[in-house]
Amino acid sequence: MPPGQSWCIGTICIWDKGAPTLEQNVHQIMAAMGRAAKDAAAILATATAERKHAALIAASEHVWKDRATILTANAKDLAFGRDKGLSDAMMDRLMLDEDRIRGIVDGLRAVAEQADPVGQVLAEWDRPNGLNIQRVRTPLGVVGVIYESRPNVTADAGALCLKSGNAVILRGGSESFHSSGAIHAAMVKGLLDANLPEACVQLVPTRDRAAVSEMLTMVDTIDVIVPRGGKGLVGLVQREARVPVFAHLEGIVHIYVDKSADPAKAMDVVLNAKTRRTGICGAAECLLIHEDIAAGLGQDLVNMLKDAGVEVRGHGLDGSTLATQDDWGHEFLDMVIAAKTVSGVEDAVAHIRQFGSDHTDCILAEDTRAVDHFFTHLDSAILMHNASTQFADGGEFGMGAEIGIATGKMHARGPVGAAQLTSFKYLVRGNGTVRA
Repeated sequence: MPPGQSWCIGTICIWDKGAPTLEQNVHQIMAAMGRAAKDAAAILATATAERKHAALIAASEHVWKDRATILTANAKDLAFGRDKGLSDAMMDRLMLDEDRIRGIVDGLRAVAEQADPVGQVLAEWDRPNGLNIQRVRTPLGVVGVIYESRPNVTADAGALCLKSGNAVILRGGSESFHSSGAIHAAMVKGLLDANLPEACVQLVPTRDRAAVSEMLTMVDTIDVIVPRGGKGLVGLVQREARVPVFAHLEGIVHIYVDKSADPAKAMDVVLNAKTRRTGICGAAECLLIHEDIAAGLGQDLVNMLKDAGVEVRGHGLDGSTLATQDDWGHEFLDMVIAAKTVSGVEDAVAHIRQFGSDHTDCILAEDTRAVDHFFTHLDSAILMHNASTQFADGGEFGMGAEIGIATGKMHARGPVGAAQLTSFKYLVRGNGTVRA
């Protein structure tokens, strides 16, 4: 921001007097965004379901109409990513094409068509003292979302916060800076079409990491932070945040293949879980195989993965390479998987409890007792039976989209959709009722 000029969000402007440092500018920008978001949240909290629906439908139309602009912006980000030496998996997370933009459009429309959670009566009861009590969903207020690489999060997070009546401040990754900006611009057009404040969905306009530090301490204007990214980002947020956090830690996803597993199901599920998209948090990272089937189905699974181009780091199996201790509990996000034999479901559970991240874990089995044990003795946010872990996604759960997979145990857990971005309040009605 050149000296002597102003920078504005809606009706809130800041003036650059003299020549402040970059850090001072970031502080001013974030403070202004926080104030604008708080004002917008007050309006959005009472916006009708029809206005929010209209904003999301309009945003979806603008995203599709502006797809050429979005793809041009994405090309800049892909060039930036190549210069940074991003892995193939990370480049895949970053890349947009017409099909993926169509997916963004479909996600916006799916969220728009969901029931509005705000004002939903969660419970109602009457007391002997004459009081009627309702527990009702209410917005959180202002949500801060800090994410890496995937530009579609800009639309997903913006849509879910809007649907749930929350203003949102989005801080995308440096790699997706241009793509996120183009998507955000389309969403702002949707807000304006529906006569809602553009500050309902804001995008931090700088790659400067100082903006992240600012967000983590904005206790007066941000009500909750949602980090979506790798271990480094989430760890930083959890260490430094003074604002409450919905934790989305690593996706160290395990698949246990029981001796009762159906071979055809196992082959299909394991291949899909590992190779469909390796860079997403639901991709399988560790394969646990019952020792009784290691020489048969177990080795067939390993060979299938190797034939598909996956590096299998094996223990007790003939893999591509020998597994080391560092391979357990590792999120590869690439065409790499760790694999080992276990003595049974109890051994598999023990391994997952030691090395898992409470994200998503799966059992392939036909023995209902093994499945019950797996489901009962593990407490991951998502547990699956005979299904690909790539289904660990809010859209696949019928939420339209998700803001992340929360692995903590407070408030939201698993896919965080619109309903999970609400709190509740109690409405207590009497009739001149007094307490004895």
